[in-house]
Amino acid sequence: MREALLAHVKRVVVKIGSGVISNAAGLENQQVAAIAEDVCALLDRGLEVILVSSGAVAAGKGQLGISGRPQTIPQKQAAAAIGQTLIIRAYKETFLARDYNVAQVLLTRDDLSNRRRYLNARNTMMTLLEYGVTPVVNENDTVVVEEIRFGDNDNLSALVTSLVEADLLIILSDVDGLYDSNPADNPQAELIPVVERVTPTIEAMGGSSRGSLGTGGMITKLKAAKKAALSGVGTLIVNGRSPHILTRIFADEEVGTYVLPAQSRLTARKQWIAFSKKPRGKLLIDEGGRQAVIKRGKSLLPSGVCGVDGGFERGDAVRLCDRDGHEFARGVISYSLAETLQIMGKQSVEIEKILGYKYRDEVVCRDNLVLTVAGKEEIE
Repeated sequence: MREALLAHVKRVVVKIGSGVISNAAGLENQQVAAIAEDVCALLDRGLEVILVSSGAVAAGKGQLGISGRPQTIPQKQAAAAIGQTLIIRAYKETFLARDYNVAQVLLTRDDLSNRRRYLNARNTMMTLLEYGVTPVVNENDTVVVEEIRFGDNDNLSALVTSLVEADLLIILSDVDGLYDSNPADNPQAELIPVVERVTPTIEAMGGSSRGSLGTGGMITKLKAAKKAALSGVGTLIVNGRSPHILTRIFADEEVGTYVLPAQSRLTARKQWIAFSKKPRGKLLIDEGGRQAVIKRGKSLLPSGVCGVDGGFERGDAVRLCDRDGHEFARGVISYSLAETLQIMGKQSVEIEKILGYKYRDEVVCRDNLVLTVAGKEEIE
């Protein structure tokens, strides 16, 4: 089965967790080299590989004399600034020895929220791949603040998978995959080899596990797999400390947990709206408007809007919620907050009379809208 699932794969995103390449003392250069050797073996096979590598803070904190997890944002940023150079050098040494090269790509959420910068990042990585260079991607922790964080590199890896239109996401963790219960507490816990769909029940199996070095746990990996699935991409969650795990995957060995891609794939623009463009506000929608969007596939008209929240401008992403505040869709809004306050609850034919101009009849056009929890996409 695994052979058939991987037969079409040409471009791979490999996410490397902090717990895979570092320990309490800092970066484990031998482990980095081992993974880099495996990546080079994949390149020898003609595959294109994009690395999303954690570990910068863990690599740099020791040189600042910090033991344990850095407690303040400036400490994390300083440690990341040092650690990034150590990580990229460790990868580069192994790659160069195999006549390959790497390039560092540091991103913030703002880079992917802005459509032009999103496309610029895509063009840069595509060009690197054309030249046979492996991008090593990480969050730009030296400048990032909470408002523009990706949250964790599992999430970033899913966004990069969509960005570069990869065929497979491999998440290297410090566990063998998803178990039906916590193996640390239950010796009888069984590994789940295939997940057809990441449901709330599956997410509950991920628990709240969190490593001492990383920022996520199994739950963040499952959420990343869910996002990748909606891009039409499967995800393998495997143990990155298992020797030659990457080459074993492509030798068709049944390792880890494979999360199947969704049957229906979002368009590239809708992937960007759903996952990369951070919502700036919220619209409360009456039942008629909600039904029109969900059941009949219609755009959102101003007559369906009964409340607003946030400081959005025209072209920002907003959450579409029912009267109780439960989100059911996301979209790019055609009017600013001030304009929306004036036209909400009104008919489209009244917009020009009220504002003195009209951009379009819809507050959120269907082409710029993605169903979330209440729809089959379930992006949350």
